[in-house]
Amino acid sequence: MLEDTLSKLETRIQNAGTLRDDNRAELLQLISQLKREVGGLSKTHQEQAESIAGFAELSTHEAMRETRNPEALKHSTEGLASSVDEFEKTHPQLVAVVNRIATTLSNMGI
Repeated sequence: MLEDTLSKLETRIQNAGTLRDDNRAELLQLISQLKREVGGLSKTHQEQAESIAGFAELSTHEAMRETRNPEALKHSTEGLASSVDEFEKTHPQLVAVVNRIATTLSNMGI
């Protein structure tokens, strides 16, 4: 399920007509990094890994909507960031990638 969620997210980003090419490239790179980080995490923390992937998908959906709702985007990116809080010490790369995704998506919603 985790791999499927992230693969669907990649496809959605690739096909999104609302994204600028530079945003698309950056998000695809970040999702690729997220796949690697979450893949390792899923072996020991499956539910948390799925939560992170789910929030990434929701946040991306909100950022790519034609008519954006800034409040919904804010809540979804905050959820994404908070989904990795407990891993700050044990998985710093994961936290860094998620924070970069949240920042990129938030900046797109401005």
